[in-house]
Amino acid sequence: MKLRSSARTQPPIRMGEYGGPRYQGIGEEAPRVDRLHKVSIIPLVFLIFYEVSGGPFGIEDSVQAAGPLLAVLGFLVFPFIWSIPEALITAELGTMFPENGGYVVWVSSALGPFWGFQQGWMKWLSGVIDNALYPVLFLDYLKSGFPLLGGGFPRTVAVLALTFALTYLNYRGLAIVGWVAVLLGVFSLLPFVVMGLVAIPRISPSRWLVVDINNVDWSLYLNTLFWNLNYWDSISTLAGEVDNPRRTLPKALLYALILVVLGYLFPLLTGTGAIPLDREIWTDGYFSDIAKVLGGVWLRWWIQGAAAFSNMGMFVTEMSSDSYQLLGMAERGMLPEFFATRSRYGTPLVGILFSASGVILLSWMSFQEIVAAENFLYCIGMLLEFVAFIKLRIEYPMASRPYRIPLGTTGGILMLIPPTILICVVLALASFRVLVVSIGAMLIGFILEPCLKYVERKRWVRFSITPELPDFGSEAPIG
Repeated sequence: MKLRSSARTQPPIRMGEYGGPRYQGIGEEAPRVDRLHKVSIIPLVFLIFYEVSGGPFGIEDSVQAAGPLLAVLGFLVFPFIWSIPEALITAELGTMFPENGGYVVWVSSALGPFWGFQQGWMKWLSGVIDNALYPVLFLDYLKSGFPLLGGGFPRTVAVLALTFALTYLNYRGLAIVGWVAVLLGVFSLLPFVVMGLVAIPRISPSRWLVVDINNVDWSLYLNTLFWNLNYWDSISTLAGEVDNPRRTLPKALLYALILVVLGYLFPLLTGTGAIPLDREIWTDGYFSDIAKVLGGVWLRWWIQGAAAFSNMGMFVTEMSSDSYQLLGMAERGMLPEFFATRSRYGTPLVGILFSASGVILLSWMSFQEIVAAENFLYCIGMLLEFVAFIKLRIEYPMASRPYRIPLGTTGGILMLIPPTILICVVLALASFRVLVVSIGAMLIGFILEPCLKYVERKRWVRFSITPELPDFGSEAPIG
């Protein structure tokens, strides 16, 4: 076998990794990100946990749609169809390209900068749409105790104040956000452990086997599973801020996958096994009613508080992902250079402000519209990621991959068939209105990219120099 030079088998140039060049902070010059401020494995696990899940809040609809047996089987089987393939791709490509921008870099390297920009636009818009939910849901959980937050001017002020406070938390640093996610995650999951222990004398395993295959709302069932088990790739956009990402990222994804699945299954088994089944009342928030029956008012309030604070955790982690994505795109010359500006705390200042503005502008949308539009754009972005993964495997088989999915290229393609079919089903379920809005959003991206190129050519705004990608050695034999 002919040996290749190392320059021909290395992944693309990585900017700002492990310290990197200095940047201009607000009011001072400061190091880009030193190791003390990088994210370690425990905060990273909980950042992924909140990107994907945040706890079992919202899975109640799976029981209403399909009954206990299919709900439990769904959260056992669906991770193999969707979550594990997406997490594996994130681990391989995230360690191959351990820099901010994540999936934007993957698609750019495989399909070119135009499609990389479209990936960034759709996934950023999808993330901001998703993030617009959380301040609203936080207040929805509190309005039973504070009716003033139910609507009108006080609710608007509360949404703005909460968005500002959580945005400031992102501004102060990703390491802080990571440890806040750890605290919120423990607080959000612990009451379900207590509820499960209290429920043991009431558990009747026969209740888990109830199923009525002729009375299943497949649309609600599949959307609930998909909504609660996606977004594993979001953590890739801040890979440049992770301590030793080549080793840390795959481990964190594995631990987070276990945490997420157990965080769904344990409450489901507790609730369906301890309480006589009435599918119609299994809706959002029903776990708090189960907690009251099993443990009393104090446990109900704990779960309601956990649900509210879980939304805070999902907001700060989603905003981190969105803002570091914009920073990574600016470092690669896809966005004006000012998007790469960091604060004195090392955080992407302009990206945070831009993402927060998007959240405020989109907060008027209804829950159903937000979920449907977010899912549509997310699915299109995932198709681009799948294509990028396959193309990089075929064209650059010898490129450095610190973590490699233990499947050959053919096995990788076969692994992606089930999630691709699922994407097609989710897209087919979209309403005509959602289809029109989503396609309109995609067309904006098609127009925006050449407009930015024109602005760059005219030098109206400064752009970073796009790093050259070295030759991977495409003629290298498949190993």
